[in-house]
This record gives sequence, structure tokens and C-alpha cells, in this order.
Amino acid sequence: VQLQASGGGLVQAGGSLRLSCTASGRISNYHMGWFRQAPGKEREFVATMHRSDGSRYYSDSVKGRFTISRTNIKNTVYLEMSSLKPEDTAVYSCAASSSVAYATGSDSLYNYWGQGTLVTVSS
Repeated sequence: VQLQASGGGLVQAGGSLRLSCTASGRISNYHMGWFRQAPGKEREFVATMHRSDGSRYYSDSVKGRFTISRTNIKNTVYLEMSSLKPEDTAVYSCAASSSVAYATGSDSLYNYWGQGTLVTVSS
């Protein structure tokens, strides 16, 4: 499955943004996640969602501010981001996992990756 993230841009601190990840194939077989990588830093887990039962998991740094959702019929995953902070600035990528351990957020468990979209939060 091929993935493409979109929706990034420049936003002021406290603002909101919605990212989309569109797949070329069916995502219903995969748990879908979002990761981000800030300049000079390692890639980090942001959020992930079970392929069908609605379970969602978030990193502590975004919990309560970000919401992951998916529409399997449209093969699309979303990341709603609110109360954005300058430290949220990063390239955001979506990924697909077939691992039962997907909720750990380990990027090694994600099989497919899309090109990222840049989110810049100004102070």
C-alpha cells in the first residue's frame, strides 16, 4: 500500500490543523499511525489506531490535543491537531502496521510509510 500525507502548513501557536493520509490500497487490513520528526531529532510516535475496533493510542506529548481517526471506505487516515505548540513543529508521516504490537508505537513495526508533510508552528 502506498501512503501520502497532506495538510501541513504554517500555523500560529494555539491554532489547529488537520492532516490527511490517503492510501492507494485498502487500509482496512492495517493499523494506522502517525509519526513525526523534528529537525535534528529522532522520529517519534504520535498516534495510532486499530484497523477496525476503534482503539486509539497517543504519545503523552500530544494526548488531549491530537485526535487520530480513519475512514476505511475512503482509505484515509486523519490527524486533527489543536492547541498547537512550537515544539510540535516537525515533518509528520503516516504509516501502516500489520503487527499485533502496533500500539507500542515502535516504528520498526510499521511496514509501509508515506512521504511526510511539514507542520510549522510559530510562537
